[in-house]
Amino acid sequence: MESIEIPYQIWIMVIEDLAAKPKIPTIDDIFKARDLFDDSIRKTPLQRSDTFSKLIGTNVFLKLESLQMTGSFKVRGAYVKLNTLTDENRKRGVIAASAGNHAQGVAYAALRKGVSCTIVMPKNASPAKIAATRSYGAEVILRGMNYDESWVAAQDIAGRGRTIIHAFDDVQVIAGQGTIGLEILEDLNVIDEIYLPIGGGGLAAGVAIAIKSRRPDIKIIGVESKAFPAMKQSLMKGSLQKIEAGFTIADGISVKCPGEMTYEIASKYLDDIVLVEDSAIVRTMFLLMERMKLVVEPAGAASLAYLLSNGHHHTNRNIVSILSGGNVDMYLLGQVVTKGLMQMGRMLKIFIQLPDKPGALKTVVDGIAELSLNIVEVEHDRLSSNVSAGSAGVYLSLEMENESHAKRLIVFLKEKGLEFRVVS
Repeated sequence: MESIEIPYQIWIMVIEDLAAKPKIPTIDDIFKARDLFDDSIRKTPLQRSDTFSKLIGTNVFLKLESLQMTGSFKVRGAYVKLNTLTDENRKRGVIAASAGNHAQGVAYAALRKGVSCTIVMPKNASPAKIAATRSYGAEVILRGMNYDESWVAAQDIAGRGRTIIHAFDDVQVIAGQGTIGLEILEDLNVIDEIYLPIGGGGLAAGVAIAIKSRRPDIKIIGVESKAFPAMKQSLMKGSLQKIEAGFTIADGISVKCPGEMTYEIASKYLDDIVLVEDSAIVRTMFLLMERMKLVVEPAGAASLAYLLSNGHHHTNRNIVSILSGGNVDMYLLGQVVTKGLMQMGRMLKIFIQLPDKPGALKTVVDGIAELSLNIVEVEHDRLSSNVSAGSAGVYLSLEMENESHAKRLIVFLKEKGLEFRVVS
């Protein structure tokens, strides 16, 4: 057979093309990553939930990364990255840009390894998250008004010798996140589907490699916020897409553009990407607190929120939902409780106009007590333009068992001939 001589220029082009493509982590990289763990990283529980299994209509298991060190899966990848640095790079220190979980994960990992750490955070980052990051010994620099601006600043500072630890588009970081997949396979023999949140794609990429390398029959479904469907659009169009900024309470998955490496892995291994709304996330966070006593952040609850919103068409499947983090601002947590109660018909706010006379409010309150409603908040209003002279407006926030309880309240108010309206 006659040999074909390939021109030198073609070989150069092939070599350059291969060099340009990022190295994709393998299952061996993930096993090596797990070997680097010590008591700094927890093996988190995989727990079947009777409550959510009934609500969704199939067997639901929750992977509780919200109980991980620093309250998020992010510490896994950060710890692996720190462990694989050369001695020289450790001496120079590390730097990362983040407004939340990645910041805390890198800071914690650096503290455990004795490495100097700088975190660049947006100026409008949560004070609680800034304080938490500093508590691990990191130097926090506030630059820019969003992640993208902080990332530019981090690259500038890193030019002085520090190693940048990317939040998701990094071989060691992805391998570290992939250890979650190994743990799931060890703890549950029969698995049909795994649902996980997607922002930049590091978690999805690592878990997908770990799962598909061992069990290609298991479906991996990514869940994005409807406001930031960057990975879904990228996969649909066949190339990386940058979307316009939206708004979601799930800031952990509010990423405008996925990583080059995570996109390539997702296009190879993910079976589907679905979208979830904030209202579903709020309801899920509320139910996790009330029914399972678990505090889970919005991004962490996204995959379970999708399942709760849509149910499942098979009643005998084993479904895993990864709850990726539990870092929630206390102010937001209060809002979630209130909005969750309202969504489920268990809290009602009404405005009642009463004669401005002694005993008028008592009559209403006594009737509410007979209905076994709990008055959460009372607000008087005598000065607003919508309150007539000689009258007093009263806002009542009421907690109740369910929507039928609310209907009984409405009947009571009408029977009393009271002028009222439902506020929310």
